[in-house]
Amino acid sequence: MKTTSRIYTALVFIFLFAPIAILLVFSFNESKSLSVFGGFSIKWYRELLHDEATLESVRNTLLLAVSAMVISTVMGTAAAVGIQKLRSKWLRTALSTATDIPMTNPDIITGISLMLMFVFVGRLFGLANSLSFWTMLIAHVTFCLPYVILQVLPRLRQMDPSLPEAAQDLGCPPLRAFFKVVLPEIRPGIVTGAIMAFTLSLDDFVISYFTSGAGFQTLPVRIYNMTKKTVTPKMYALATIIFFVILALLLISNLTDQNKKKPNQ
Repeated sequence: MKTTSRIYTALVFIFLFAPIAILLVFSFNESKSLSVFGGFSIKWYRELLHDEATLESVRNTLLLAVSAMVISTVMGTAAAVGIQKLRSKWLRTALSTATDIPMTNPDIITGISLMLMFVFVGRLFGLANSLSFWTMLIAHVTFCLPYVILQVLPRLRQMDPSLPEAAQDLGCPPLRAFFKVVLPEIRPGIVTGAIMAFTLSLDDFVISYFTSGAGFQTLPVRIYNMTKKTVTPKMYALATIIFFVILALLLISNLTDQNKKKPNQ
């Protein structure tokens, strides 16, 4: 059984990481071939730095992801607090069910329905271009918001409800009691929700494709448009850079968590 489990684990890791390894290797390929390695070179990284259209799509993607993360984190935290304070069990269940719909709904249905709504509203107000950065931002906040609520609500349920009440009994105003007592208790859920919102927005293609305007293009949409012709090794170089940046952030996060746990042990 041990040998079988080891073989299975090895096959899973090979299946997961072999494509990434191939991507890393061919990002340093001298030739333009996607199957033959013609020698080590960093010319695709140099060409990437001179590709203004791709760099602009990267900036657009980061701007959209950060904006969606901030807005959905603030709105999701406020919504989670509001849902938790509802006294009606049925109303709380109804709101929780409505919150789960964007997560269970297929992306293509969400994207098409949002596109139709934006176009209808745009024509209603006589706008020449119904789709823009703002429509994409609204769409990204829409599907990121439930994930933030899903991360914050369990933290609120685990918190002792007498803590904010005790703070208010001691003369602390409700708003200050929230920032001084409630917010530190639910901060891990807020941080996790913010990270999920950022990564979901950064990675999204389907909803972005249907709600993007002509003047604003994200990196996933640009890569898809390139596949209609050919994907150059410049995209391999960009993917390699993104991979190592995310890997570095994960290592820093894990090291920080270990350092926080050591004094408590």
